[in-house]
Amino acid sequence: MASSTAGGHCFLLALLLLSSAAYGQLSENFYAATNCSNLDEIVKREVSRTLFTVPPPDGGRRMGASLLRLFFHDSFVQGCDASVLLDINTDVRKGRIILSSEKQASPNFNSLRGFDVIDRIKDEVERNCPGVVSCADILALAARAAVVALEGPTWPLLLGRRDSTTANMTEANNALPGPNSNLDELIGKFHNKSFNARELVALSGAHTIGQAQCQFADPKQQKARCPNGVVGKTASLDVHTPEVFDNRYYGNLTKDGLLHSDQVLTSRDDVKAFVEEYKSNQDTFFRDFASAMKRMSELGVLTGTNGQIRTDCSRVLN
Repeated sequence: MASSTAGGHCFLLALLLLSSAAYGQLSENFYAATNCSNLDEIVKREVSRTLFTVPPPDGGRRMGASLLRLFFHDSFVQGCDASVLLDINTDVRKGRIILSSEKQASPNFNSLRGFDVIDRIKDEVERNCPGVVSCADILALAARAAVVALEGPTWPLLLGRRDSTTANMTEANNALPGPNSNLDELIGKFHNKSFNARELVALSGAHTIGQAQCQFADPKQQKARCPNGVVGKTASLDVHTPEVFDNRYYGNLTKDGLLHSDQVLTSRDDVKAFVEEYKSNQDTFFRDFASAMKRMSELGVLTGTNGQIRTDCSRVLN
């Protein structure tokens, strides 16, 4: 047991050291001296157009939650490297997979959205400054822009990430929390990424916007929240203000949390205390959410000569 604990500490220390080394090569002004100095404005403009002008299903306010979720699912697997955007690559003649795709992993399959939004931003960026800006940076910026557009907080975002040349479907299946996760599983998976219980609860506040598939709803909630059945149906994660990024989500958890993984946040007093704190103080929630998002945006980033700058976010360069 002692050796196992020591090994876990060594793993976390190594993760922190690697993150710190990459962090040193990131900068808020990374693109200032390039033709893409207006990158943030390009991203904000397209995200705003998508949320407020493009009709569903390709746009609408719900797409803001989809972009945030897409970024989370990227960051928790291999780090913030745009690996989640890669399509599967197969050699038909030899009948083998050359590159697996995280899109095929159970937590992502037929549920992740927002790929077209990232592609549109990437196309415009490539027209302005080809081969300069990574898909990983675009995804990080789009997630922040979506939260701000829906009245949520902003956070400092360092840039200079590069794109991975690999994807990891196995890690996606293992590292990402699921809708039926219990509290110990949630705490463990966030701890593996060096987040504590308070940050788990803060980041769970992302469920203040968006919807979930009814098939994943807690059985106690399905009848009330999904009266027309569960197949192909969705329900809002926040029953009160599903299209506004606020702290109302935490008020739902005492009785109306849609997912089991939401409701379990109130199952232990020390964790429930964070729920109550954020429920009563939106400013505190915004502060802690922004801080945790900044830290998440720096997980496992590739910098310098590591990785590449993809021209097509769904494919590695040849």
